[in-house]
Amino acid sequence: LDRVGAVIPAAGKGRRMGAAVNKQFLELGGQPVLLRTLNVFQRSPWIEEIVVVGAREDIPGILSLVREHGLHKVKRVVPGGRERQESVFFGLQALSPEITRVVVHDGARPLLRMTELHRFLEEARSCEGAVMAVELKDTVKHIDEQGMVVETPRREMLRAVQTPQVFDRRILQEAHELAAKEGVTATDDAALLEWRGIPVKVFPGSLENIKITTPDDLVLAEYFLSRRQDLEV
Repeated sequence: LDRVGAVIPAAGKGRRMGAAVNKQFLELGGQPVLLRTLNVFQRSPWIEEIVVVGAREDIPGILSLVREHGLHKVKRVVPGGRERQESVFFGLQALSPEITRVVVHDGARPLLRMTELHRFLEEARSCEGAVMAVELKDTVKHIDEQGMVVETPRREMLRAVQTPQVFDRRILQEAHELAAKEGVTATDDAALLEWRGIPVKVFPGSLENIKITTPDDLVLAEYFLSRRQDLEV
């Protein structure tokens, strides 16, 4: 049986947020964003251990969150790299050797529901790599350097990719090692498997599973959260 670990990259500076603290520590419904994210993985029976990757200066804050809230599945908090790709690579290397499958999920996506995580892990069980994604609402234009339209891809064949993403641990680690050696960069881990010619399967995500990047995202997340609480009453 697979032993599943989670790598949570949370080292982004969050410059677009314009806040005095890292966006991971901003309050969402009275809890830090990162705590909401970690709680899903802490409570999930599917997840055996968690590695958090943080900016060096944020590590004391992350460690105190972990201690205060009894997040015993967080085995390591490690410093991140210059880019997200390097941070995930450091997180992968910090997982226990017996972990055979790894879920990568952005620290700044605090609204993932545990039921969504479990459904995704179940559906993706036999995949070497899989991602959650949503359909696009807008038409997308492929443009050139001058801002001229090159083509309009068919919207129904396009997806906006989210996390969680799940991978065979060995395959992802090898892809990262090779990419580091050859200077290949990608904006998500799935792209490294694609580069290696390894198939990646897409499963439906959730429109509520947003990434907190700008102040508007925080407002929207608060709204989604309040709606959930109304439903839970």
